[in-house]
Amino acid sequence: MDISKQDYQKFVQERAKSSPLVKDCALAFVSGGGICVLGQLITDVFMGMGLEKTDAGTAATIMLVFLSALLTGLNLYNKLGRYGGAGTLVPVTGFANAVVSPAIDFKSEGMVTGMAAKMFTVAGPVIVFGVTASVIYGVILMLL
Repeated sequence: MDISKQDYQKFVQERAKSSPLVKDCALAFVSGGGICVLGQLITDVFMGMGLEKTDAGTAATIMLVFLSALLTGLNLYNKLGRYGGAGTLVPVTGFANAVVSPAIDFKSEGMVTGMAAKMFTVAGPVIVFGVTASVIYGVILMLL
């Protein structure tokens, strides 16, 4: 079957579902906002237990990472992601999900060649470019 690029594009456009943009944005806002509210509630609980604000923020971040990894392991974060879309990519929880998910997927290939080697396939580039950008930013600030 030989088909031109234009014919293929027309074929795809005819069959592609249109995305409900307003609904998707609203769900992303609600789910991302809900994660942030949960983080604030956890911070407030830790502050109520006597931790300083910065220590409570650190403990809340650790708790959010743990909850995200747990929900990923139970295959619940994926369901939340289908519902909330981009809102579930809130940096801390989305990053934890991006590390845990490939580790679970490749666990059957072994600890070293599977889980450990594939753990950072999604998150690795984020780490590399994040560190690189922060170094460049730090050098610029130092020079100024």
